Amino acid sequence: MKKAAAIVIAILIVSALAYVVFRLNHSNDNLIPAFEEGGFNLIIEDEYITSPKSLKIENGEILLDFDTLKKYFDPSLKWDETSQKVIVSTKDRTIKMKTGGLTSFVNDGLLSLNIPIVQDEDVIYIPIEFLSDFYGIEITHVEQNNVVIIDYKKDFLHTANIIEPGAVLRSGRDSKYPILRRFDDFDGTGNSFKYQMRIFEEYDKWYKIRTWDGIVGFIEKQYVVAKIEGGTISGKEQKESLDEEKEKKSSSEAYEGKINLVWDMVYTRRSNPWSVPDMKGLDIISPTWFQLQNSKGDLMNRAYSGYVKWAHEKGYKVWALLSNDFQDAEMTSKFLKDDKAIENFTRQILAYASLYNLDGINIDFENFYQRDRDLFTRFIEIITPKLKEQGLVVSVDVNDIPCYDKKALSMTADYIMYMSYDQHWRTSPVAGSVAQVSWQERILKRVLEEEGVPREKLLLGLPYYTRLWEEKTENGAMSLSSVALTMEEAKNTIIENDAEVVWDEESGQFYAEYEKENSRFRIWLEDENSINLKSSLVHKYNLAGVCAWSMYFVSDNIWDVLYRNLKEIDGYEQWLKLNENNEYIFVY
Repeated sequence: MKKAAAIVIAILIVSALAYVVFRLNHSNDNLIPAFEEGGFNLIIEDEYITSPKSLKIENGEILLDFDTLKKYFDPSLKWDETSQKVIVSTKDRTIKMKTGGLTSFVNDGLLSLNIPIVQDEDVIYIPIEFLSDFYGIEITHVEQNNVVIIDYKKDFLHTANIIEPGAVLRSGRDSKYPILRRFDDFDGTGNSFKYQMRIFEEYDKWYKIRTWDGIVGFIEKQYVVAKIEGGTISGKEQKESLDEEKEKKSSSEAYEGKINLVWDMVYTRRSNPWSVPDMKGLDIISPTWFQLQNSKGDLMNRAYSGYVKWAHEKGYKVWALLSNDFQDAEMTSKFLKDDKAIENFTRQILAYASLYNLDGINIDFENFYQRDRDLFTRFIEIITPKLKEQGLVVSVDVNDIPCYDKKALSMTADYIMYMSYDQHWRTSPVAGSVAQVSWQERILKRVLEEEGVPREKLLLGLPYYTRLWEEKTENGAMSLSSVALTMEEAKNTIIENDAEVVWDEESGQFYAEYEKENSRFRIWLEDENSINLKSSLVHKYNLAGVCAWSMYFVSDNIWDVLYRNLKEIDGYEQWLKLNENNEYIFVY
């Protein structure tokens, strides 16, 4: 028995040794997944970042969590808990400016920029794509396998192409390691992008490489040929060519027909700009992104890089709106008197314009003291040349208040945006139209003839909203209030209350009123009829175009009206001929 047992043990030992020898001399053919299933995968150079919260993709925008960005790209990154802002400093970084003088100006000393963030429970996410030049990185999103690849920009790269069949990518530098990818479909040439890879490390018989879609592993040298490539990572030359072409297009101010601009009321991050319907004939969109935060010239930033990408893909230029605090005239006054504050302010907006790839800046300072009229003109004269030097179009918003020296402003800025609406404002003592066409025409005549604004620089303001006025009687006393309605809301209000609609010649609008409980409701409607009349003034006075408040209020049929009037009609006589038999009909 003992002898038999010894024989069995010997056989087992020999079998085990044979298996070990077999494993040592035969390849591991097991195929394992390169990434964890579900969620997104982040690759920085040759490192697979395994933290599940390091990356977030929201509405097509790539965001990194604060800790990852700080660890790999910006050790000086700060989180201000009080203001709930991520602060990026330009210290040891360079913002891309179009001239050396601006580069020196923007990066002279310490400049902090507030970056909008997305907070998901306890994790702070920061948009990264618009900061790629700032951090010297290239970002690739491989949607097929939910991989984001980030590379540091380099002058030369060590790359490889497969040249022999039988190549496999393994998880370690030995054939006993499992396979991450087989190249069974090798076409014999290695020219396909699927067989091209980047080399990170070299060993006796192996290279550490990364495939085109982000898998990091090891491949035997016998299956590939290595080479050195210049000009940073693949695709950079193409990207630079596209950037140069975009720069040429952005610098040209030749619009087809008259300019069609709309302001977009953005006070929180727009979740998905791609859901916005097409706006036929729109040239420029102006989101309300930047605001003077204090008298030192610091800026509040609501910008969203994905928004710029969306706008440019749609063919719209982006002139970001830059405002003061409408509720704090004293702070605005202190700022306008402080040259250092203006310099700080200018540095920041130049930096943001570069980082977000903006096409223009729309300056909207309102409700400041009339005594600061000349200071505001001086501010525009200081900031405009620097903005233009960066290739930005500069426009200034004005209204019917005498705190604007419109002629002086028009001598400096590219365009003057006349906010010709709120003829009867929210707290007006009498009810009335937001903007009668007759009132707008009187304004235009005065601005052109008496105030000296060149017509080729003037944009007429259009309201895409209506006010519903309520005259309420209680205890024998009458009170007046109003609310702003979108075009659709206003029309639906008339229909739902079965109000009688009549055409009002003076206002160029449909008028309706109805009674409900102890109140009389009155409305002067903005619709395709009123906008048709108002936009005809652009041709009658040969203006540059229109600017409208706001995208949120407009109904879709307005874009067809403006496309016809601004892009297809050549002059006022043609408009009159097309409208000579026009009947004003309220469409239910």
